[in-house]
Amino acid sequence: MDESIDAAPSVAASFAASTAGHPPAFLSGLVSAAETSSRASSPGIPYSEDFNEDHDNKKRYRPRTFPYFRVLGFPIENDEARDKALNGILRNLYISIMAEDFSPGALHWTRELQGWFSLKFEMTRHLRAQLTQLYYHLALAPGLEPTTADRFSKMVITLTRKKHYLKPGEDLYLDWKPLWHELKVLILPTESPSHQQTRRRASQKHLLRLALHANAYFDPAERHEMLTEILPFFSTSAMSNAYIVVAAINVLVPTGAAPPTSPYSQPSDFVPTFFHLWSLMTRSKAFDVAFIDIFSRMARDYLHCNHVPFGEHGIFTREQSELIFTAILRLTEIPVGQAGSPYASLDYSSGFAVFLDKDKKKYPVPYMIARWIANSLSPLCLKSESSILANLEGLMESIDTFFHPSNQGSWTTFLAQLTYFLTDIFVSRYNREQSGELDVHPSRRINAELKKRFVLSLREVTFMGLFAKSPKVVNYYYSTLQGLTYLEPGLMLPGALQRFYPSLQGLVEVHRTTSSLCGLQTIANIMSGQKGFRCHITALLALALPGIDANDLNKTQYTLGFIQSVAYSIPFQSMVKPNSDVHDTSLAMSWVQGEMERMEREGQHVELNYDEELTDEQEADILRSSTAGLGEFVLALLGKVFALLENLPDASHVRTGSPEDNVINTLPAALTPLFATLSPELFDMTLEKLADFVSTHVVHQARDAMAWICNALCKVNPYKTLKVFVPMLIVSIRNEIDYNHAASDRSSGSEVLPRDRALVWHVSILSMCVVHVGSEVLEYKTELLSIAQYMQEKCRGLPTIHISNYIHHLLLNLTHTYPIDHALYEPELLERGLDIDDWGRATASDQLTVKWHRPSAEEINFAVELFESQVSEASKRLQQLMSDNPPVSRKGKNKEWSDELSRSLTAIRLVISGISALFDPRRASGETGPDGQQLVPDGDTIMEEDDDPLAEVADDDELKRQFYYPAGYPLDRTDPVYHRIHNLRDDVGVLLSQTHRFLNANQEDDVTCFTQLYAAYRTWITDVGIERSAHPLERLVRLYKADIAPFKISGLRKVYPRPLLVKRADAYHLQRVKYNSAYRKKSELDKRLLLDLAESCTSPYADVRRIAQSAQDASLKVLIGGRPLVIPVLLDAFRKALVDNDHDRIKGAMFTLLFTTLIKTLMKDWRFAPDLMRLYIDSAAVDKASIQSLGSSALYPLLDFGKAFERMIIFDRNVVQCISPLDDCSGIIGRRRDFIRDRRQKVEEKKAALGLELTRRAKTSHWKVANRCVIFALNLTLRFDTIATPEFIELVSRGANDPHPGLRSNFNSALSNIFTFIDIRAVYQHDYRHYLLEQANEKNKYEVTVDRQLMDGFLASFQNRDEDGDDFMDSDFPGWLVWPKTITKSKARPDPFDDYDEVETAVREQIGGILTKDWFKQCFEYLKQEPRDTATDRFRMNNFVLLMSAFDLVNSNAAAATFDDIVDLVKDTYGDGSDKHQHRATAEILCALLSGSADEPVDIRKRCWNFAAPMMLKIIADDLTPDNLAYWMTCLHLIIDGKDPRRSRELYDTLSSFRLDMNSNAAFKESSKVQLVEFIINDAGWHFRNEKPILDDFLRHIDHPYKSVREAIGRVIATIYRTRYHESFPDVDALLDENKAASTVGIRPYRPSDEFAKTIKDVFDRLEKWRLERTPGQQTPSSYTSGSKTVLVWLDSTLSSQECIQLVPFFPDPFIDQLLHMMDVKEDPELGKLAYHVYRHLPNIPFRPGEDDAFHAALIRVGKTATSWHQRLRALVNLQVVYFRRLFLMQHSQRQAIFDAVGDMLADPQLEVRECARDTLAGIIRCSPSRVRDPLIQQLKGRFEAQLRLNPMPKRKVPGTDTPIDVQKQIVRRHAAVMGLGALIEAFPYATPPPSWMPEVLAYLASRAANDPGIVGKATKTILAEFKKTRQDSWSVDQKVRPS
Repeated sequence: MDESIDAAPSVAASFAASTAGHPPAFLSGLVSAAETSSRASSPGIPYSEDFNEDHDNKKRYRPRTFPYFRVLGFPIENDEARDKALNGILRNLYISIMAEDFSPGALHWTRELQGWFSLKFEMTRHLRAQLTQLYYHLALAPGLEPTTADRFSKMVITLTRKKHYLKPGEDLYLDWKPLWHELKVLILPTESPSHQQTRRRASQKHLLRLALHANAYFDPAERHEMLTEILPFFSTSAMSNAYIVVAAINVLVPTGAAPPTSPYSQPSDFVPTFFHLWSLMTRSKAFDVAFIDIFSRMARDYLHCNHVPFGEHGIFTREQSELIFTAILRLTEIPVGQAGSPYASLDYSSGFAVFLDKDKKKYPVPYMIARWIANSLSPLCLKSESSILANLEGLMESIDTFFHPSNQGSWTTFLAQLTYFLTDIFVSRYNREQSGELDVHPSRRINAELKKRFVLSLREVTFMGLFAKSPKVVNYYYSTLQGLTYLEPGLMLPGALQRFYPSLQGLVEVHRTTSSLCGLQTIANIMSGQKGFRCHITALLALALPGIDANDLNKTQYTLGFIQSVAYSIPFQSMVKPNSDVHDTSLAMSWVQGEMERMEREGQHVELNYDEELTDEQEADILRSSTAGLGEFVLALLGKVFALLENLPDASHVRTGSPEDNVINTLPAALTPLFATLSPELFDMTLEKLADFVSTHVVHQARDAMAWICNALCKVNPYKTLKVFVPMLIVSIRNEIDYNHAASDRSSGSEVLPRDRALVWHVSILSMCVVHVGSEVLEYKTELLSIAQYMQEKCRGLPTIHISNYIHHLLLNLTHTYPIDHALYEPELLERGLDIDDWGRATASDQLTVKWHRPSAEEINFAVELFESQVSEASKRLQQLMSDNPPVSRKGKNKEWSDELSRSLTAIRLVISGISALFDPRRASGETGPDGQQLVPDGDTIMEEDDDPLAEVADDDELKRQFYYPAGYPLDRTDPVYHRIHNLRDDVGVLLSQTHRFLNANQEDDVTCFTQLYAAYRTWITDVGIERSAHPLERLVRLYKADIAPFKISGLRKVYPRPLLVKRADAYHLQRVKYNSAYRKKSELDKRLLLDLAESCTSPYADVRRIAQSAQDASLKVLIGGRPLVIPVLLDAFRKALVDNDHDRIKGAMFTLLFTTLIKTLMKDWRFAPDLMRLYIDSAAVDKASIQSLGSSALYPLLDFGKAFERMIIFDRNVVQCISPLDDCSGIIGRRRDFIRDRRQKVEEKKAALGLELTRRAKTSHWKVANRCVIFALNLTLRFDTIATPEFIELVSRGANDPHPGLRSNFNSALSNIFTFIDIRAVYQHDYRHYLLEQANEKNKYEVTVDRQLMDGFLASFQNRDEDGDDFMDSDFPGWLVWPKTITKSKARPDPFDDYDEVETAVREQIGGILTKDWFKQCFEYLKQEPRDTATDRFRMNNFVLLMSAFDLVNSNAAAATFDDIVDLVKDTYGDGSDKHQHRATAEILCALLSGSADEPVDIRKRCWNFAAPMMLKIIADDLTPDNLAYWMTCLHLIIDGKDPRRSRELYDTLSSFRLDMNSNAAFKESSKVQLVEFIINDAGWHFRNEKPILDDFLRHIDHPYKSVREAIGRVIATIYRTRYHESFPDVDALLDENKAASTVGIRPYRPSDEFAKTIKDVFDRLEKWRLERTPGQQTPSSYTSGSKTVLVWLDSTLSSQECIQLVPFFPDPFIDQLLHMMDVKEDPELGKLAYHVYRHLPNIPFRPGEDDAFHAALIRVGKTATSWHQRLRALVNLQVVYFRRLFLMQHSQRQAIFDAVGDMLADPQLEVRECARDTLAGIIRCSPSRVRDPLIQQLKGRFEAQLRLNPMPKRKVPGTDTPIDVQKQIVRRHAAVMGLGALIEAFPYATPPPSWMPEVLAYLASRAANDPGIVGKATKTILAEFKKTRQDSWSVDQKVRPS
């Protein structure tokens, strides 16, 4: 997508990210880091000194923002080296493709290319465009495996994702035709040769993804050609075609601007047609979404196009714009009164269009809406009363109450996303226009006034949403607040502060306080640079401080986030100048206090214009004064933090992700930037406080948190901090050991003893004080080394782990490359001295300098010395523990030996990972090559398994990495130290293997030891070159993204605080390190350790197995070629376990082989695959439920086992020439191709042998084993060239009648597959290449050119029932909307298909020989069997498909059974038809006979149909029951659906001749036949031409006495009228021209014909006649009630479907009156309910402008004049709905009429009507834009106040006298006035403070009417009480408002 649409990257979200996976203590220095892809930069001066502008312009359109290469702390490769690597990659890619080595060859080099890109390297645009063309071509190459095609598609997306690399047109156009061809086969299977869709089904996701990204690169000048190709498929007769066409237009047709000379390619040419298509499916949500998506992308793409007119509605007209806004209002699905959804259930009929559905999470609908609005805005909107901006303002004002936190519902997230995306896209556009990146005509560019009005339109709803209760929803509003504040700080900050100050003072609910803190975090950075507003920051900090509270950890977390945001924005230094008048905080305090009082006084609409109110000097004095208190703030903050830490719960009770855990993780993130920006004096003070707390307190549960805080301080100034901490902590540690005897003896368990807690406290803090602090630790080398040795000598038990952790941290610090630069400003700025101008100052990326820590020789020697001593000590301990006389008994109850061994292993693991940066991946692999930074291969792809052709490499990561890039490796490969540390590592590896053997021999059940041992294995193997086990880069990325959230502004490029830019540099460095260490070859020692792990993967102990499997899986991801090493061991273990029936080891082997990454290798490596399959099948016989469950779960990933690999890929070799190398590679290519082909052949031989073996085994095995044998034997033997082996064919043909139902089902499926392969081979002339190229031999189909004669006679031809009539037209769509150039016809007298070669004939004969009469008899008997569960009691498609193929053999005389045999058997199967299972079987058989013979020669068809059709029709006529109806309806549907009605003329003629029998009392029989009539009409669609007699008959009998028949009749009438409509434009040009000529929104469809109008009139005249004839109060059914129900079903069906607007002219008369009459029939509740349901449909129907006047008038007439008050009430119900639905389409006069009518109805004599009128009036005022409602409110207020005044409450009457009639009227008028004023108040339930006119109205009501007796006084009191009740949240503010 064009703009980022990630979920709002807000504060709360950032916390969630930062706490979800906070790094362990040793990673705390990396608490934030990197996004892996650079956001492109705004144009500016390039950063590199040797920058060559021409050279760079060839690579990208704007220079990079971030100087990745310059900021690294070590020399890196130059451009020449990068290009050399690129050429090497492309050379190998070329060789792989030309040799047809796609997987793994081409995939591997694609992966290498992606790695090259990920390191921020650049290629020329020309080469990038060529590569895009290449990958696009390959992704669509016939024959390519879906997984490979998917990876190539992803590469296309990678190459084209950013438009600043390749611009459509200038650099690249892709050809849409190949992609459309692939998609067409998928979504329109009838339009492609047979059997092609299944081949595409697996690739549908990648095709959609490819289309969504490639369509921007399709040539817009070809849009007309694309529409000409796609639009003829549109049809609502077969409704899925309409969805398919619109989905195809959405994903395929480009929305960019075409040249002005391109015909039919300008918006004015095709947009009216798009609106016309939209109006053809009016009640579909999918259509609304699709067209808004199309129009929004057009708005974006046409913004910079100058030759297309651009006005106040963008490139759209007013009429178009208002229709789109109306659709937007529908999409919010906001409830209105009693209305139902504006959408019907049409979208369930979308069919194959679901394949083109966009992911709603990736492409949210609010994003599309926002994109359309934001890209259509321009200054032209400011001058017009009707514009996009005015409509946006109207939209927000009309639905603003739905933003309120108290008003939650399904719309809440939608509205939150809409405000966020509107802001985000607008901000992005504004920034890109300002930077020049977006080239927009000056008249369209966002100016100050437009920006201001945009912000104002969203301001109030944003402030409401900020206090939403849902965390997900409120995140969107935080980001919206940030974006709006960025645009207009002066408009947003006063309101924000006015709301946040009371929240922080605790005057409102807690959730408002947390929302305020999060809101402040997002705007703190913007605020810090705004004059006047920045003076509030220190006051806000002080107010936020109480939020750090151990009793409310969520609030604590948000408070720390706010402090972090401020710390990244301002220096924590006093700016008070010496000898100045300002010397303390008094000036700032008094000023802030005054401002707070002013905000309270002026309320939410307070205006703070500091630019004019304060001079620069005054503001500077206030700001300086405010900084004088920063020292006190820091002290108070530390005090709060210390108190928090002391009150945290015990660490052992803290869950990951809990609030406690989140706070502990947030503390260092917040305090690191704070400490980094302290002035020297404040830093010293902080250091003193921290050191004092550490030395005098031991807070065990806050140990890690305090350690991180100390680390945050130490990183900022290691010199000062280590001078204090190291000596202090060392002394404390020694004291604890010497005097308190801490850790003096062994302890077991995981809890630290109270005696040891002080020691662990000090050790943990010391650990964190020496990590990421640079070379400063060398000053304390002796002390650090000696304390390490001293602790290890003296300490025992659990604390030893913390000691090992300390050593790990120290090694990490000494050996890693990392930044030691945390300052907020560049060094030269700090030298100059900071002042108030530096508040909010950002460091430009191109000015960034980074200070790095690079390991010096001294540090490396220190690290190696430490490493050596630790390894030798731990090794010694391990050997002692494993000796015959261990220092600790292995037999003790307390597992002390186990604890000691596991702690020694932990020590080894930690030192290995600590020094991992010094290990060289190539040396660790056993390579001892020259000291080269880059190895360029000899050209051939290197594979370890190449010597064995059976070794199909499982994945591209099994290939060796060929290119390495400098990543700051600190050692020289000739240095003795280099060899020393690697030898030490090897010694550790040997020791670990010895430990494994020892444990297996002596302590096989010691899970603790095994856990630590395999953790050490994992670290030893994976942590080479990078501490991979800690996932440093992934953590950095996640945490960096969380940190940048409050500073990320769309359209700006990395305008982040300097420390975050430094972290980005750190992440890039880590990325290079990780790239080089991603995977490596295995050494001999690696092999040994892998075999150890493989052995333990089948341990009898489940916990040991799990640990070993996890460690093995992680290790195999790093080691190339490791999988083929461990697989044989695991297979042997599996085999032995099966022989021994050892259930635990069986489970271990199955899980390891089938549920880890090994499965991919096993599926493709045919050295092992046969053994795996044999063992897997053997496991089916093991009688253990858990093993059976494992086997069943493994079946799904194994389903493709044994299928043929790609055997032929067809691609254009000329396209590949763009990357051909200069040297001749033909020799290498030839050798590689021969090898690949040899491999394919040998693997196929293996598969064939295994298939034969499984076939033979299936014959004699138990059904569980046989089931698996059949499934995989089918995969192994089914091949295009041979079809299948005779033995397998024999097995499945006979097995199709197996007694076991599960096995029979698999045999049936296999036999159907064989039949399918016979068909495929025959249709494609026995040539696989023809199959891939879709060159089918379909001799019974032919193309016909469409001409006028064909068009004119088209529909008439369907009435021709002659057998020798026209050829058939099966497709529904040709000619429905527009005629294509050609159509495909099928011969009415088809030729027999007998193009079978020897292979196909042999198989057909073999199967035919088995298909005897007895075979069919048995088969039919099984079809009759009662299913095992009711879910399968339905028409079964698999039986139908198999029988069709079997009957084909019978019809061709290739089967032993004859047709007469089948006839006899079918009759026997049906029997007397008394059992529903007989019906189901017969329906399946007859369906196969009738469907299968449809394309057969006439004689065969006649034979089948002469028997089957009469039988079926007789059953339909006489034997249908509720139990069997569903079978026969499915049967009928399968026979006739999607086919020419003339093919099934026998069925059509008989069923369409059905007439209702009014004398019949068989209701079911009648209704079922009507349903079948409905089926045939629906399936034939507009091709059905015998509708007239049916329609006449049904319309005559609409008063049928039976309910089921009436409902069926109603649906049939609706179906007939729905299928009569078609448009049939002669060609697409005519369609475009006529729609353009009609109006800007195209032709109005579904105009009712005169005949239809006459029918409606006749029907309703009859109903009216029957109504008058019916006796009032009649309880029995009458013609009126029965006829009405039939008509209501008809209307309901029509109004719920796309042609509903056909009925619009009849709404005013007769519908409304007649429906209201029906609702008044109290004696028939069903009629009233149905009539009300239809009545509620009416306002949801989308009227065209001008068609709604009569409808409004009718509703108003009923509301005012109807004699029944119920009718008047119902008129009001629809008035409110129609007003809201047509908010943007309604004229002023219509609005006024509705308001007047509702106002008048307030004085209705009936109380219920008055109350409804009040609610309706309140509703329509509430949903009116302010420009409509403001004058209206004044008008209504005056009217009702006068009415109240002029109708005083009558005096009480004297007892005994009559009440004058006028008194009652006067009370009603007075009540109406009260209700009217109440409606005004009720219209604004959440407005805080209330509008200025409201207090006056309330006072007026209270003083004039509250004391009235009876209904008037009660209503007044209720209004006043309700007013206060809805404002409880804001009563403190609202009660202070005074009348204006």
